[in-house]
Amino acid sequence: MATQLEHGGSQFLCQGFQEELSRWNRQRLAPTFPAQATAEQFTRDRNMLRLEHAFIKELRAHVIDEAAKAPTTPDAFVDWFEDLKATGPGQHDRLFPWLADQADRDELRWFLSQEAAGEAGFDDLVALTQVKLPARAKLELARNYWDEMGRGNPKGMHGPMLNQLVDILDLDTQIEHTVWESLALANAMTAMATSRSYAWHSVGALGVIELTAPDRSAHTAKGLRRIGLSGSERRYFDLHAVLDIKHSWDWNDEAIRPLVEEDPRRATAMAEGALIRLHCGARCFERYRAYLGLE
Repeated sequence: MATQLEHGGSQFLCQGFQEELSRWNRQRLAPTFPAQATAEQFTRDRNMLRLEHAFIKELRAHVIDEAAKAPTTPDAFVDWFEDLKATGPGQHDRLFPWLADQADRDELRWFLSQEAAGEAGFDDLVALTQVKLPARAKLELARNYWDEMGRGNPKGMHGPMLNQLVDILDLDTQIEHTVWESLALANAMTAMATSRSYAWHSVGALGVIELTAPDRSAHTAKGLRRIGLSGSERRYFDLHAVLDIKHSWDWNDEAIRPLVEEDPRRATAMAEGALIRLHCGARCFERYRAYLGLE
């Protein structure tokens, strides 16, 4: 495994590790057959799980003090959580107004390639997270998932909408052509959703996506409109600019609030998950700006 250090001496925040973790996640989450469950695969899975755990432990170390300041009563925690939209890491980054108003087609294509390659699949993350959650929160995640699934209409499924944009713009989503910051974001989200030790973290991380995505989606949609994409072609971003506002309200009221009412410790875990997601996003925006010459 590559040991190139790219971020503060970390063995995890680097291209080699994030590429390997991405390939493993792609492999382990793909439907397969019993013949693939070999001794060699079990050994690889065990080793990668240990590395994944160490990766998330490092990300937690970056946010644990900040998350400990979050309130642990329901109303106060929801207020703190919603304030992340204004004050959280990476919010209102100057990258997005630039994408909306100035980026050319190739610059938008590069940005979207990075975003699409680092997309962990919100629908699958929700499905993985909801396992054995308390009923009220589980129902909210189910409603959210049903929206992601187009409410049963294949043309309304969010994942294929993004895939359509990948095809229209001929985006390059190969792992080896994706910056480690984008891979790390997807890998962190996958790690939290697939480990029950981080289930509450995943609820917070998914919730903060719904909270913060609308503004970024609106700017991206504006940029796509400016370079000539039709409404149907940019539908993924137009939809998320509007729908995620309601999703965020419902997530906070029907998932986060009752979970904290039942057990205040969950507030701290959800705060950690939200901050991990936001810090990963902020690293992406910084890397994107550097590549695109916005520093």
